[in-house]
Amino acid sequence: MQVLQVQLEIRPDPAEVGRARKWARSRLAGSGISADEPVAETLVLLVSELVTNAVVHTGCPAVLRLLLTGVCEDAAGGLAGTVRLEVADSCDRAPAPRCADGDATGGRGLALVDGLADRWGWTREGSGKRIWCEMDRGAAGSPEPRVGTRTAAAHGDFAFEAV
Repeated sequence: MQVLQVQLEIRPDPAEVGRARKWARSRLAGSGISADEPVAETLVLLVSELVTNAVVHTGCPAVLRLLLTGVCEDAAGGLAGTVRLEVADSCDRAPAPRCADGDATGGRGLALVDGLADRWGWTREGSGKRIWCEMDRGAAGSPEPRVGTRTAAAHGDFAFEAV
């Protein structure tokens, strides 16, 4: 199975969130996921949430990775495959979902990730961590998405681009 992997280095600066969204849109379009596909804007929102969490809560540089796995035609003639987003940083604090009240302007990021992604989770990595989420492309006709399961996807051969 072929996997396309691209990555972007993120500085601990709130302006990086907008740059990460623009970068993600560009990489998705370059990989054949057009802006009018429902999965595209959801993925950009997930990028925004994960990068915001890294920038706001760690104060450390991070790396955003986008992995596209097994893009092929499904039975209905559409494209299928998995898109995985990862944000790795050097902060050892575990991600902590919060309960935000109705007037709060923050505190909903991980709840959004949990509600929108098919799977998500995090792992310790050296002195830091990696938070990831996955969406299955072509799942628009599927019943309810699988939310919050924390199983890592296996990745085979990699094509790699660093930015």
